[in-house]
Amino acid sequence: MSNLFRRSFSGIVYVLLFLFSILFSQESYLVLIICFGLLCLWEFGKMIQLKSIAPYIFFGVTIFLMFIRQKSFATTGILFITLASSLFFSYQLFTKKPIIYNTERIKLGITIRYIIFSFCFLVLLPFSDGIFHPYLMISILSIIWINDSFAFLVGKNFGKRKLFPSVSPNKTVEGFIGGMVFSLLAALVISKVYPHFSLFHWMMIALIVSNLGTIGDLVVSKFKRQANLKDSGNLMPGHGGILDRLDSLLFASPFVYLYINFII
Repeated sequence: MSNLFRRSFSGIVYVLLFLFSILFSQESYLVLIICFGLLCLWEFGKMIQLKSIAPYIFFGVTIFLMFIRQKSFATTGILFITLASSLFFSYQLFTKKPIIYNTERIKLGITIRYIIFSFCFLVLLPFSDGIFHPYLMISILSIIWINDSFAFLVGKNFGKRKLFPSVSPNKTVEGFIGGMVFSLLAALVISKVYPHFSLFHWMMIALIVSNLGTIGDLVVSKFKRQANLKDSGNLMPGHGGILDRLDSLLFASPFVYLYINFII
C-alpha cells in the first residue's frame, strides 16, 4: 500500500506540474520540457555510460533552432531521421536483437536521435503556425495518461498473457488492450469537449499514442535490461526516473507531430 501511495502521490504531482506549466504560458511549458529533457539526458547517459557534456550543449542549441524555425526543411529532415531511428529501435525490439552502443560516437548518436530529437517534437507539438494551443497538448497528454493508467490497472487485475516477457515481464496483452480501449474512449470524449480535430482524427491519435507509446516503454525497458537496471533513476518514487515516466510520450511524440502536421 505504501508503494501505491508513493506512486499515486508522485504521479499526481507530475500531472499537476505538467498542467500548470501548459496553462500558465508557453514559456513555462518550454522551461518544463527543457528541464525534463536535461534530466532524461542525465538518466540516459548513466544508462549507456555516456559521460560527455556534448549532448547537453547539442540539446540546447537544437531546441532553440527548431523552435525559431518550426517549419524549416531542417525540422522536416530531423523529423524523418527521428522516425527512422524509432522504427529501427522497434525492429531491434521485435527481433530481439541487442542495441549496440560500444563506442562514444555511437552512444552520442543514439542519444541525439532518441532523446534530443524526440524532445524537440515534444516541444513543438502544441504549436501550430506559431500559435501555442495549450488544450491540444492537454488533450494528447490526457490520452497517453489514460492509456498508461488503464494498461496498468487492467493488467494488474486481469492480465494473464505476457506481452513481451523478454523485456518487460509485468506487461500483459490484457493490459495493452485495456489501455488502448480506454484511450479510444478518451478520444471520443475529447472530440466532443475540444473539437480541434474530428472524431476520426482524435481516434487515430489515440491509436498512435497507445500503440507507439507502448513500444516506447518497451524500448526503454530493453535499454534498462541491457544495462542491468530496474529503473532509469529514482526521482519519481514508485515510478523510477523521469525517463521512465516520459518514455511513452517521448517515443510517440514525433509520430503524433507527423500525423497532425503532415496528414491532417
